[in-house]
Amino acid sequence: MDIEIVTLSRQGGRSYNEDVFGHWNDGRFVACLVADGAGGHGGGDVAAAIARSSVLEGFAANPGLDAELLRRLIARANLDIVARQAEGGKLAAMRSTVVLAAVDLHENQIAWAHSGDSRAYLFRAGAPVARTVDHSLVQQMVAGGMLDEEGARLHPQRNMLLSALGSVEEQPEIAVSAPMPLMAGDVLLLCTDGVWEPLGDERLLEMLRAAKDASRWVEEIDQQVRANAKPGYDNYTALTVWAHADGMDDEVTQPLPP
Repeated sequence: MDIEIVTLSRQGGRSYNEDVFGHWNDGRFVACLVADGAGGHGGGDVAAAIARSSVLEGFAANPGLDAELLRRLIARANLDIVARQAEGGKLAAMRSTVVLAAVDLHENQIAWAHSGDSRAYLFRAGAPVARTVDHSLVQQMVAGGMLDEEGARLHPQRNMLLSALGSVEEQPEIAVSAPMPLMAGDVLLLCTDGVWEPLGDERLLEMLRAAKDASRWVEEIDQQVRANAKPGYDNYTALTVWAHADGMDDEVTQPLPP
């Protein structure tokens, strides 16, 4: 199986971008990550960058889809952020969400881990197969039957997180999936709340069904976020992985131009 990776990251209506993305591969294993920092310029962006380097470097040293391995990578990134907080100043209160997807191209499997409300989606044949569950107040309200997903997306407390990296006294919640099959034609999306919040899951799915390839889908995401977002809207970042049958070109990595 071959994969194509297309990425997008914009500062939106903010004065700087606290989102990051990254990916790594060795020909068999692929790791993809999106992180959304918080804590202000010089804080949130640093936390997100630490999460990226910590997780991807750790994965490169010991790649695999084992649940405990993925959990340890996220936990290690949390401690690395906490260590930098000790420098004080703007770094003292920095936090970051993170979502990591790991792919085994030999076994055709995928697994993910996350903390916070940056999401992973897996689509197959134009339909959703799996999605991460946010660590947020409104997601708890959805689980309790007080809100539906659309109501949660528009709720005034939708940005209140219950877990993020950057805490040692209260360990962040880390959710890890079991390995899932990855098939030719599958599409994986990792994104920050700056993507899913203004668009919603149904709109993302509609655009995917209408897209002819990865680049066009990410371009449409970019355009629709701009069209639907409110003034001062959030940074937004998306990383999509398209799985192709063997016989296509080797892995293609393509950032969307600014």
